[in-house]
Amino acid sequence: MHCTHTCYSDHTHTRFSSQEVKLRHSLSLSGEMAQKGVQLDRETFSCSICLDLLKDPVTTACGHNYCMDCIKTHWDGEDEKEVYSCPQCRNSFSPRPVLLKNIMLADLEEELKKTGLQAAPADLCYAGAEYVACDICTGRKRKACKSCLQCLASYCEKHLQPHYDAATFKKHKLVKPSKNLQENICSRHGEVMKLFCRTDQQSICCLCSVEEHKGHDTVSAAAERRQRELEGSRLNIQQRIQDREKEVKRLQQEVQAVNGSADKAVEDSEETVTELIRLVQKRSSDVKRQLRSQQEREVSGVRELQEKQEQEISELKRRDAELELLSHTEDHNPFLLSYPSSSLPAPLSEATHSSSINIRPLDYFEDVTAALSAVRDKLQDVLREEWTNVSPTEVDVLRPAAEPTTRAGFVRYSQEVTLDPNTAYDWLVLSEGGRKATLVGQQCYSSHPDRFTEWPQVLSRESLTGRCYWEVERGGGRVCVAVSYKNIIREGDGCRFGFNDKSWALDCKQNGYSFCYNNIETTVSGPWSSRVGVYLDHRAGVLSFYSVVSDTMTLLHRVQTTFTRPLHAGVWVCDKRDTAEFCKLK
Repeated sequence: MHCTHTCYSDHTHTRFSSQEVKLRHSLSLSGEMAQKGVQLDRETFSCSICLDLLKDPVTTACGHNYCMDCIKTHWDGEDEKEVYSCPQCRNSFSPRPVLLKNIMLADLEEELKKTGLQAAPADLCYAGAEYVACDICTGRKRKACKSCLQCLASYCEKHLQPHYDAATFKKHKLVKPSKNLQENICSRHGEVMKLFCRTDQQSICCLCSVEEHKGHDTVSAAAERRQRELEGSRLNIQQRIQDREKEVKRLQQEVQAVNGSADKAVEDSEETVTELIRLVQKRSSDVKRQLRSQQEREVSGVRELQEKQEQEISELKRRDAELELLSHTEDHNPFLLSYPSSSLPAPLSEATHSSSINIRPLDYFEDVTAALSAVRDKLQDVLREEWTNVSPTEVDVLRPAAEPTTRAGFVRYSQEVTLDPNTAYDWLVLSEGGRKATLVGQQCYSSHPDRFTEWPQVLSRESLTGRCYWEVERGGGRVCVAVSYKNIIREGDGCRFGFNDKSWALDCKQNGYSFCYNNIETTVSGPWSSRVGVYLDHRAGVLSFYSVVSDTMTLLHRVQTTFTRPLHAGVWVCDKRDTAEFCKLK
């Protein structure tokens, strides 16, 4: 980039830009002439891009001066061309010039500001090629702030004032500046087309209504517009009514399905529990019978021993009585003759001694009770650990149907998706039906509070709840397929799909996939496909992305979460000429 001035040491000669010369000339004036010079130069020392006083001025090689930020922004838009031009003279440069602040011009402007030069007022903002010019201005035309549908002319703020002051113009219809005012003129009669012929469905002028459109159904253009807006609103409302009626019918079917499923589950559970009770009762009877049988055996054995002991006791008592009588005999010889040693009672044997009987009254059925206790403990474990799978109080009878396994199954839940132009990034062009988004290199829309300003992405008109399925066909290189809450931010880096906690995005690249949520990116493996299917079960909190090749569905990534509000489908397109289109599935 050339320096703004060149010094020659031999002749002390300096070459300044034309603006610097004018600045110095203005500063050299004094008193009234100096003030007059300021008024003349106010336009001269404004940036031709922003129409305000130069800020951090820089000078191009062709000699024109701009604000540094303005010319950088202008050239940023020409990066893809690799050839950069001057906005005023269209001289081209390659490679992109390196811009340096013109220190002398900046100092001169600071001095000039001290004499009273301020930012250019609104009525000195002139129209560039991208603006509508005032039709009344002569010479360099100012930007129009309004267009008049009666006058069929556009006016700057200064020349528009009569429309506010004069009673003649107060009934004129003022609209935003338009370059297409001549489209409101009848090509046959040169009159403003204020009427609309419903018979021929075209705009006409008053002369047309009494000539070739005589006898036709004609109304004012304003009345026709109001009628169409009303019809459009009614159609919208009727469509919403139909959608809600379908949803109510589907919910009624869901209620019937839930009731039928619950009734069948209750019936089956009663049969199962009854069978479990029958089995337990049978086991209880078997155990009781076995216990009584063992009881009889044990009691029989004990009683047999008891009888033997009682017999022995009787015999012992008899002998004891005899011995007592014998003990009272004082004559030893008769005693010895009456009771020889062979007749004396034999000593007690060990087998019949009472201490030899093993009595264990509390231990007879220990094995049975221990076994039953073990069964009881196991059953308690089963009930505690497994009952959540079978208990009616725990089972979610409203659990949604399983995710489809075939493409035909997914298509049953297909959702028509159209894109909302009010959310589209400036450089995204939407198709007429609102299904396809293409990235171009120029601004396509006016500002809107719902518009994404930083990333080339767009949301759907329709909100998504319940079970939905849609497919996106991508063309070109890189496309991101996403779902998002409507209250996602629209400005800054954080509004990009997947880089916040209000959107989930599958990034489809030429060499693979990745999934992103809340600024956390995960690599995803799967077969390459130009078509991606998205399945949403809002109530179940399931979001699945599939690679679709013909009728073959391959799961790429599944999300299990809780959605707190309705979702909207979205796409993000990376490069120029890349496209993303929502497919028709029915």
